[in-house]
This record gives sequence, structure tokens and C-alpha cells, in this order.
Amino acid sequence: MRYLIIIVLLLSPSVHAENSYSRILEGITPNSITIIGEMHKRPEAIQFFQSLITGYTQQNKCLTVALEIASSQQSLLNEIMQGKATVTDIEIAPAIDHPPFRALINDLAEIQKQNNCLKLIAIDAGLELKTNRDEWMAIKLAEQVGQAPILALLGSLHTLKIVDWNPTITKKEPYVAEILASEGHDIKTYPQHWTERTCNSNYR
Repeated sequence: MRYLIIIVLLLSPSVHAENSYSRILEGITPNSITIIGEMHKRPEAIQFFQSLITGYTQQNKCLTVALEIASSQQSLLNEIMQGKATVTDIEIAPAIDHPPFRALINDLAEIQKQNNCLKLIAIDAGLELKTNRDEWMAIKLAEQVGQAPILALLGSLHTLKIVDWNPTITKKEPYVAEILASEGHDIKTYPQHWTERTCNSNYR
């Protein structure tokens, strides 16, 4: 059965967050793809994603981490992981780029020093390819399916598995998760929605 779970998390720790964390961590298994959706430029989303990486790699297991960075940046990403370049050198789309995102890449390079079975891949299409981003990211994720599970951080819309498209809506191309689910991949998706403790119109 296909299912979709939206993680609604508060800025302070909660039982709900802990339960979500445990459930997701248990679901990161060989030959699987787990996509964590994020509201771009929310540091809390990065922290939650990184906590999953740390929790999984502490078990001395292999993991492939995928980020919404253009595939053309892969060689530079490899150099960063090897300590031959810095995160300031890499190009990241302005809508996604913010200091915690770049700090995550730095932290992954440090984790790899302790666990060389950690792999970091850039899966976005990039403007130069002039192709459908969701199709490209689905291809790149599918290429990595294997014994080492995949954990990806993408914008939350990319995590939608089933969309009942309204004829009045212009975008009808499937999202990343839709494509992968239709191909029969073992895919789990978790959109994140971070809310303020005191909700107001700015955060609804």
C-alpha cells in the first residue's frame, strides 16, 4: 500500500518528533529510497535530516545521501568530501542555498572520515540540462539503488507519491516520488512542515 506521512514538527523537541525520527530510521533499509521533504531555508529541516544520517551511520552501515544540487557539481562535491575543496566553491540554487545547507555538506565530509561507506551525490538537473528536474532526479536516485540505502533531502513537493491532478492545474508531470513509485521502487517519503509553537498567519 502506498502511503504518505507528513511530519509536522515544532521548533522545540516533542514526542511526535522523536516517534517520527525512530520510524524513519527503522525504514532506512537496503535497496530502499527514503526522501525527506523540506521547506527550503529552514535550519530545523536540515538538523532533522542530519540527525537521521548520524543515527544511521553510527550503526556502521553504508548510506548514500542525495542532495538537491546540480549533478554537474558532483566532481566538486567529491573534492569537498576529500578535503580538496571547500563548500564555498560549490554552486547551489539560490532558492535552496543557505548557511545550514552548506554546513551540512561540511559535516558529511567529517562523517565520511569516520565512515568511508558514506556516499554523497548531487542529483538535480541544473539549468544547463534543460530537462524535467523530477525525471532527472528520479533517474539519478534509481541508478544508486542497492545494498546501501538512499536518504535524500528534497523540496517537499518532490516527495508526493500520488497526485490527483486537477485539469485546471498546468503542471501534470509526475514528481520524483511518483515516478519512482510507479517503477516499483521501495520508496518512503516524509514531507516536513515546521510550525511555530505559537501559530500565526505568517506560519500557517
